[in-house]
Amino acid sequence: MNNSSFDLKNAISGVLVVDKPVGLTSHDVVQIIRKGTNIRRAGHTGTLDPRASGVLVILIGPAVRLSEYVSASDKRYQAIIRLGETTDTYDADGRVTTVSPVDITEEQFERVLKTFIGEIEQVPPPYSAIKVQGRKAYELAREGEELDLQPRKIQVYSLELLEWAPPEAVIDVYCSSGTYVRSLAHDLGEKLGCGAHLIGLRRTKSGRFTLRDAVPLRKLRESFENGTWYQYLIPAAEALSDWPAVELTHEQVEAVRHGHRVPGEPGIGTMARGISEQGELVALMEFDSQTNEWQPKKVFFS
Repeated sequence: MNNSSFDLKNAISGVLVVDKPVGLTSHDVVQIIRKGTNIRRAGHTGTLDPRASGVLVILIGPAVRLSEYVSASDKRYQAIIRLGETTDTYDADGRVTTVSPVDITEEQFERVLKTFIGEIEQVPPPYSAIKVQGRKAYELAREGEELDLQPRKIQVYSLELLEWAPPEAVIDVYCSSGTYVRSLAHDLGEKLGCGAHLIGLRRTKSGRFTLRDAVPLRKLRESFENGTWYQYLIPAAEALSDWPAVELTHEQVEAVRHGHRVPGEPGIGTMARGISEQGELVALMEFDSQTNEWQPKKVFFS
């Protein structure tokens, strides 16, 4: 993809998948992209802690309207857990609260690890951005307030032990959006009886995007300098490529853009992407099984 394939007079819309380095907040990365692209409308689709690295999906231009759908997608992580110590933040940034001997075999660890697979209830860490009475939990925690955070249902699809080097273990976590790997490490330590906290985290997948799709931030910054960043821009339609696609004729594109329904066939699914013959994302549509029609829910204009 080169610069000439873009008409800069039109709104640029799409996805930049960044391999976020440790030390930056997700918001820092968004700000770097806003400045580098000169596009104010940009946002990430799921926070990565400053201590974590890996896949950060940034939507730019009109594609930001996909955020609620992309944010809800599944995530995958490689997590390094240290056994024998708990901290108040559930990670290495916090104050050590307990220290215990680690007398656990690899088999015991794997057996307990497997008990966290499936639909489970998880209490978010006290040092998190969860809102409590209009304020972020970590603000209240820093003020010394005792927090009674409510458990939330999450899905853990798979957990795999990748490396066993006590007191550390490396695990692969495949889970639903909204899962706190810090809480998982803490709860795992409690169940093992020795305590644990998270010391390293790398997101390897977010929705359909993996590290293979991600460009290192350093490389992206260089491309802002020399004006070649467009080569990394992924079309908005691909952000939800796991959704079924309905190809729309030119007439149907016009109808959908005016909020009108178009005929459909049952069996595709309840939600789909409406795609033009040129492959552009026209709308997100919902199927009405009563009338066998697609109803536009969110319309995009090129």
